[in-house]
Formats: sequence, C-alpha cells, structure tokens
Amino acid sequence: MRTPILAGNWKMNRTVGEATELVTGLLDVSKRASGVELVVGPPSTALSAVADALRGSSIGVAAQNMHWEASGAFTGEVSAEMLVDVGCKYVIIAHSERRQYFGETNETANKKLHAAFGGGLLPIYCVGETLDEREGDVMEDVVGTQVRDGLAGLTAEQAAQTVVAYEPVWAIGTGRTASRDQAQDAHAFIRGVLADLCGEGVAASVRIQYGGSANPGNIAELMSAPDIDGGLIGGASLKAESFAEMADIVQGVSAAA
Repeated sequence: MRTPILAGNWKMNRTVGEATELVTGLLDVSKRASGVELVVGPPSTALSAVADALRGSSIGVAAQNMHWEASGAFTGEVSAEMLVDVGCKYVIIAHSERRQYFGETNETANKKLHAAFGGGLLPIYCVGETLDEREGDVMEDVVGTQVRDGLAGLTAEQAAQTVVAYEPVWAIGTGRTASRDQAQDAHAFIRGVLADLCGEGVAASVRIQYGGSANPGNIAELMSAPDIDGGLIGGASLKAESFAEMADIVQGVSAAA
C-alpha cells in the first residue's frame, strides 16, 4: 500500500523567520499523522533554518529546484550535494512555473532526476498540460512524453522512489481544480505509462500526487480516487493551520481505505 505524501511548495514566499514559525506550527500534526508523509518546500534562503527547526521530526524538507551539475560556473544555481548538506531530502523538479518562466525542458528535467539520485536526493517530478493542450485533446501526448523523457535511463529502483506530481497547469493558482474524475483519469494514465516503462510492479509502487489548487475543501474527494497518492500543495501550504488540516484529512482517508 502506497503511503500518501503531502508536500507544500511555498514558491517565492516566506522569510527565514516566517518559515521557521510556519513549520514549528506543523510539529504537532506530524506526530499524529502517521499515515501520511509530510514535506515542506521553502525558498532556498530558508532551507537550512527550516531543516534545523524540523530536526528530529518526521517532516521532510524539499528544495524547489537544483542544477544537474555537481559544481562549476553556474551563477545562482545549487547542486544536489549543497541541498543535502543543508538538510534536504527531496527536490521538486520541472514544476510548470520552471517550465514556463525559466526554460525547463524534459531533457533538463531528466538530467536533474539523474543528478538528484546521484547526489542523495529524492525527486518530486512535475508533469501536466496547459488548458490549450487539454482542450486540444493532447493531454496524453504531452504528459506521456513528459513522463517517458523525464524518467529515461532511471533504474527500476530509482523510478520506484520517484514521486510524480500531476499538475494540470490550468488549475495552478487559478482556483480551478480538476474534478476527481479528471484527476483520476490523468493519474491512471500516468501509472499506465510507468507500467510500460518500468513494469507493473514499479508502477504500482510509485506515488503520484495531484497539484493544482488543492485545499482542505477538496482534498478528501481527490484522495478518494484510487490512483491519487497525496498532493503538491501551493497556497494552502503557506499557513500551518490549513496544511495541518489537510494532513489530518489525508490521514483519515488513508486510514479508511
């Protein structure tokens, strides 16, 4: 049985002081939510302080991006080794905003996935279609290519440890959420692609998150779908109360399954 994973992507929000205050407010929920893995993704300036504040807890820390090279003349970038050094366990790779604004491609995402595993990090790999792509009935072509190209060359063990985040771009930060059936269909499709790539056993073990305006009001319905294994949460993760509420809900849905 796959353990649900709820990860907060804070994007470019929260100072160091605000970040440590936020995660301190999550320590209690981490003690009672044993049936869900919790991860927070603060901005890079707060990674070390957040990791220190969470030391000894079950909450993991994720970076929002990384470079695929181990070191070198790459101004403004950070490596997997650097992220592990400040306490990261996960790294978010190829979020739609990285693809849209910063030129992330399936090829560079694949390099980062390999570098993440090589450096001791677990990747949260983001895939998803735009509204034009969905309305043009090419969602499966787009997402299937993202999955195949992004995971190319990974071992079966590495693929099994990869968290895939399906994030319909048209639902990110818009208040629009994919319906349970829309999300389930996309997640089932992704799992089918993974089965073709890595085999049924690996595909059955990979956790696939939903990302796109998920919040305490809709997470239970989304989590009731058989192929949805948690959420990559944006705005609702910026307040300890709402993220903790979502953790409790996911825990309850998981326990009832």
